[in-house]
Amino acid sequence: MNYQVALEWLYSTQHFGIKLGLDGPKKLLRQLLANPTRNTKVIHLAGTNGKGSTSAIIDSLARATGLRCGLFTSPHLVDFRERMRVNGEMIPEQKVLETILEIKEIVADWEHHPTFFELTLAIAMRHFKEMECELIILETGMGGRLDATTAVPADVCVITPIALDHSEWLGDTLEKVAGEKAGIICEKMPVISAQQERSAAIVIAEEAEEKRAPLITVKGPLLGYNINLAGKHQAENAKLAVEAVTALGIQLDFDTVKYALASIVWPGRFETLSEQPQIIIDGAHNPHAAHALVETWKEKFGTKKATLIFGAVEEKDVGMVLEILCSISDDIHLTPLDSPRSLTTESAAAALPKNTAPTSHKNLESTLTSLREHTNPILIAGSLFLIGEAKALMGEGGFQRSSQ
Repeated sequence: MNYQVALEWLYSTQHFGIKLGLDGPKKLLRQLLANPTRNTKVIHLAGTNGKGSTSAIIDSLARATGLRCGLFTSPHLVDFRERMRVNGEMIPEQKVLETILEIKEIVADWEHHPTFFELTLAIAMRHFKEMECELIILETGMGGRLDATTAVPADVCVITPIALDHSEWLGDTLEKVAGEKAGIICEKMPVISAQQERSAAIVIAEEAEEKRAPLITVKGPLLGYNINLAGKHQAENAKLAVEAVTALGIQLDFDTVKYALASIVWPGRFETLSEQPQIIIDGAHNPHAAHALVETWKEKFGTKKATLIFGAVEEKDVGMVLEILCSISDDIHLTPLDSPRSLTTESAAAALPKNTAPTSHKNLESTLTSLREHTNPILIAGSLFLIGEAKALMGEGGFQRSSQ
């Protein structure tokens, strides 16, 4: 078996779907000998928006202090190996292959086969252990209480802004969603929370109280630094990240923070993909993220309108997202994703505000071809799956399609 065949096997496990629960991942981590050592610290993040950016900022801050850091995020944009990095370097293909071969032997006779996400987490945790990471940063896949990442005990828990999302799994009220996200809180371990809607804040405070976990609520942005990520909201993510690293007992001085924030790289979030034509990509897939995108667009382009290319997965609140994005665009192009979870262009068109006349395309490549001579800045927004496809089409190649 080579790397590509191993990856195909791993991707085939996506048909098991999403399975929330901790027994399976705990068993897999134990049998793979992939649990962190006693000397390894873990920061665990849950939330609806800003998890990825905050995780990346924490990683940059900790690395700037000299720590060896493992970073686990999802989904990937182009290459599967983006999900697991040590000091910014993706896991080697050979290491993925070797670990998959070992996992296949372990789970061969299991009654309940691990899911794609559980397997991916196990590969990452084994790699982080073998690389002797001093800090591991884990971004939840979905929810928190029963997310596979919660099988790894955390030293600090971080909760980014919470909004309604994945309602079929997490609940149809903000309180229910907050309850799932707050489920990552560990007994007596620090909790760092962004400012939340009142109902969500109450749920988090009650969970922290029950677990005797000291709670810090971060208010306002981190000021006085240049952050190499577009958008005012990134200063709030940076404040959350600084508090999380500090809660581990790591000393941060001005120069360290300055260097870390100025050098951070986190693709797919208001990223300039091309200058001629000017193409911006942003994974704004829910209303909160769409509002942040609109604010950032206005900061950069003022009143200039965007030519919007939009694609999303089926379960998202597409109507509200499109209504928000229409405030900066009156030239809208709809495309399906290269994913079985893709929303159809017909459904996306039906979700648009009235009197909006979109253009529908068969795929992203044909959309970009049709806009080749366009002079307005182009904004590709919606699902991170679409953002990954865009990066691959624009020169990064090797797109590894995923539905999770």
